[in-house]
Amino acid sequence: QVQLVESGGGLEQAGGSLRLSCEFSATIFSTYAMGWYRQAPGKQREWVARITSGGRPNYTDSVKGRFTISRDNAKNTVYLQMNSLKPEDTALYYCNTYPSYYTWGQGTQVTVSS
Repeated sequence: QVQLVESGGGLEQAGGSLRLSCEFSATIFSTYAMGWYRQAPGKQREWVARITSGGRPNYTDSVKGRFTISRDNAKNTVYLQMNSLKPEDTALYYCNTYPSYYTWGQGTQVTVSS
């Protein structure tokens, strides 16, 4: 059974940085496009960033220029470097394939204080 394990969240002040990691247990990780998603309280889960199997990234407008997605296929891991954090980035962050296919993991909480 494929598992997705997110880590790296925490409490950060506005303007700070965090780096999220997601380990993906499938041995064919390198063939998938991967995405980071987030869900703020009272809101629907939304897509934040994605990266193709070949390493090409794409971002939702609200994080462009601040967030960077990357992947290490040797470690079956996808990362999200988050800089210049804003209070509106506060959410539970998840990873999955893009589009999402597998059961969601527990996510990692990111809280940004003003």
